[in-house]
Amino acid sequence: MHKPQRLIQLIMAINAKKSFTVKELADEFGRSTRTITRDLQELSELGIPIYSIQGRGGGYKLLQERMLPPISLSESEAIAMFFACQSLDFFSSLPFGDGAESALHKFYHYLPADIKEQIDRLKGRIMLWSPYRSMAPGILQTLLQAIMTGSVVTLEYNSGSGVGLRDVQPIGLYTSSGYWYCPAYCFHREDIRQFRADRILSVSLNESVPSREDIRKMTLMNKPEKGHLDQTTLHMELTRKGIWLLESNPRFASGIQRNEDGSGTAAVQIATEDLHFYVDLIWNLGSEVKIKGPLEAITYIQEKAEAIRLLYS
Repeated sequence: MHKPQRLIQLIMAINAKKSFTVKELADEFGRSTRTITRDLQELSELGIPIYSIQGRGGGYKLLQERMLPPISLSESEAIAMFFACQSLDFFSSLPFGDGAESALHKFYHYLPADIKEQIDRLKGRIMLWSPYRSMAPGILQTLLQAIMTGSVVTLEYNSGSGVGLRDVQPIGLYTSSGYWYCPAYCFHREDIRQFRADRILSVSLNESVPSREDIRKMTLMNKPEKGHLDQTTLHMELTRKGIWLLESNPRFASGIQRNEDGSGTAAVQIATEDLHFYVDLIWNLGSEVKIKGPLEAITYIQEKAEAIRLLYS
């Protein structure tokens, strides 16, 4: 039996036992106690939670009994899994701690040599890229813990109006353009708000605030949108290039109408409180998109343009 096969069977064997000794495993696998001891040490270094029991009648136990069984993958599945996991390398922080890196190391370690060779040739040639954004990993891990337990957290949050404390119950975490976002129920606003993780200065679990059962049941897919808030419609004229720039943005794509000459218009219904956010997105497109309404949006972009003019006058 090859070593990788023996290690996999060893994992399955010790997962089925409450406790075990090296001699028991040596007899079961027909190997020396020295070989089994080395195997256990290697499994421990790979993250299998094995600990020793001291004293007479001692041996080994698993720190936790729940372990996943081996999974058979095809070559294409193995390559796809490796690069899906490796894509996490482009994030400065993850909510999983060192778990993702540890899992990738285990996965690569036990791949056949020819598959490793294929993956090595593809490194640096295939990547799922995300812009690097600096943030504290501990914040994401605390938010993830709160989501898993349905708990409330207290945030020190740096918003446009300044730094303040918020008691919130997180619904989920998602990433876009390298940023992590956390939709959550805000107990102060008594409504669902979205928080950008890199603007959270500190976060801690707050057991003194009871969590809401209805929020526990929400996911990123079924949380209420902002349809209950005041709405406005953002109207725009787009050049041909403007359409090309906006059609890949899901916030605008559904509202685009094309003209015969390749230009077009767009009308997007948004929450009034988000108007400046959307205008800031359009500002980055320069003269390729012209805002036609509402008046507040036109005034806001004129003020931004005047501020830039004065800066360089």
